[in-house]
Amino acid sequence: MKQFLLVVSLFAFIQIGMAQEFPTIDRRAKEVRHLDLKYEPPVYQSKEEWQIRAAQLRKQILFAAGLFPEPVKTPLTPQVFGKIDKGDYTVEKVFFESFPGHYVTGNLYKPKNINGKIPAVLSPSGHWAYGRLENQQLNSGQARAANFARQGYIAFSWDMVGYNDSIAVPHTFANHREGLVAESLWGINLLGLQLWNSIRSVDFLLSLPEVDAEKLAVTGESGGGTQTFLLYAVDDRIKVSAPVNMISSVMQGGSVCENAPLLRIDTNNMEIGAMMAPRPMMMIAATGDWTKDTPTVEYPAVQNIYKLLGAADKVNFAQFDSPHNYHKDSREAVYGAFAYWLQGRKEFGPLKETSSSIPTLPELLVFYGRSRPENELNEKQLTAALMKAHQQQLDSLQKQDEAKFKAQFGEALKLSIMAENPKPEDLISTTKAPSGITLISRKNRQDLISLSITRPKQKKSESWVLIASPVSEFMSETKALTEQLLKDGHTIAFLTTFPGRSNAEDANKFKFLTTYNRSDDANRIQDILTATAYLNKIKGTAKLNIIGVKQAGLHLILAQAIANSADKIIADAAQFNLSDDQDFLKQMAIPGLRRAGDFRTAIALASPSILTIHNAGTEFQITNSQVQIKSEKLSELTISELLKLK
Repeated sequence: MKQFLLVVSLFAFIQIGMAQEFPTIDRRAKEVRHLDLKYEPPVYQSKEEWQIRAAQLRKQILFAAGLFPEPVKTPLTPQVFGKIDKGDYTVEKVFFESFPGHYVTGNLYKPKNINGKIPAVLSPSGHWAYGRLENQQLNSGQARAANFARQGYIAFSWDMVGYNDSIAVPHTFANHREGLVAESLWGINLLGLQLWNSIRSVDFLLSLPEVDAEKLAVTGESGGGTQTFLLYAVDDRIKVSAPVNMISSVMQGGSVCENAPLLRIDTNNMEIGAMMAPRPMMMIAATGDWTKDTPTVEYPAVQNIYKLLGAADKVNFAQFDSPHNYHKDSREAVYGAFAYWLQGRKEFGPLKETSSSIPTLPELLVFYGRSRPENELNEKQLTAALMKAHQQQLDSLQKQDEAKFKAQFGEALKLSIMAENPKPEDLISTTKAPSGITLISRKNRQDLISLSITRPKQKKSESWVLIASPVSEFMSETKALTEQLLKDGHTIAFLTTFPGRSNAEDANKFKFLTTYNRSDDANRIQDILTATAYLNKIKGTAKLNIIGVKQAGLHLILAQAIANSADKIIADAAQFNLSDDQDFLKQMAIPGLRRAGDFRTAIALASPSILTIHNAGTEFQITNSQVQIKSEKLSELTISELLKLK
């Protein structure tokens, strides 16, 4: 285990720009990224480089949350009631539908007298026992919201899913801690549900006539800190922020609500946290938790991004000698920063907190003495409703606007697979003696694939054939096919796709694997893309045909949607059942794949007349006039006939 962790550490710190040495092992087979790994700060050289990366990250976050393409925003139908007067501020109870039948519950704190439009603060809570209602020395959500109201803001504090009034759906919703579940295929997860609740909370606040849309802030601690930086990363309506005790290089968040599949592949909380730039931000840290290195690691990393954007003065930090918290000192640092940026306060330092009467729990609980909404959905019902909504969105767009469907869901498919079509200059290769096997890697990736290439002896090769298989035995099992293809003048390249992690037992000890690591099936798709790019680099003017057998046929169908770079593609559908989530989990376990339209989207993106699919069962029926989909098995005779040179 110690040796395994050493390998992880070595790869985690490989820096871009170091001299390229050909890898001796496939990093993907050994490396496991996880929430407690130490991550290096992001380094960017220019404003333009960061802006391109930030745009990519925004899509990655939204897709991981199941929010790309953006769901339809349905009416909030807000209910605001039960106003109580606390002397220098008022509190009201609020609930509204972020999605039909799913309710956001919380409290609206307002100044006693409001003249014109004023700033507003969103206040998500962390994983404290009482959530938004917590009121103790280390954290008081009530004191925070009440003081914002006293200081002249409208503050909205709402429940995490599964807390207080939000109990129809548990905080274990779509739990993928131990591995992918069916919901993961559809981009349905607790993080996404809470991020959507946050986005709709912005909609709710902006629907209030007293709120100044140009002065909207967000601040939350711990899990609420995660909600804070995810919200400002995807929603430009947030103008000022204060993530508290959560932007860290050594701990990325341990809850299911902080770890959607795909979220932190090739990224971490420092990079996501920097997405607030160039908008003003106050980072709060503590010496007694995972933000202990903020002064020397996380803050300088984020500040460097601000400097690139010419906004170094827009980010600050404060650290307190304390355990994990959002205590009075932390709150006062945030009050001062917000007053400086939103209310014209001349000094930047802490603003003292005042105390007054705190509401009782009956005065704050939304459904205390009140019936819950009749249409409220439980966990199972919400899952079904979200799946249906995602499917309807896909169906509707494909029927109404084919070009827009291909653009949006094509992008979604790429985000699901997280694979790339390598540039020729990014490929490095070597030949292994005495076998003659060609080893190929991508610069700065340290992955490794091998191709067994055989050229015809008697004829000039007018065509190359890449045969991808999930098992190495395929090459020896198809000797007759090999001989026939060589006789016909083809050069043959055999690829055995990624076999999976060799340290699977160790990998399974880590939680939320697909939050931080590509799935084995995504890596297999990448292998096909890498091999295709390499052959296109060396084949000259010869044609390139690709064959995917057994499960590799399914990988090939998805790969060709990312890079249509072959003259003919022949894929084995392996009797795959497109209507069965369990078949996806068993054979094509890629997060978000069904949300992206899976094979339906991939086939819609196929170039005209180059893709032929064989061995398609009764549950692999996709209508596309430009793609041949056949029930016949993919035999050696079929392959050789399809590739006959004219």
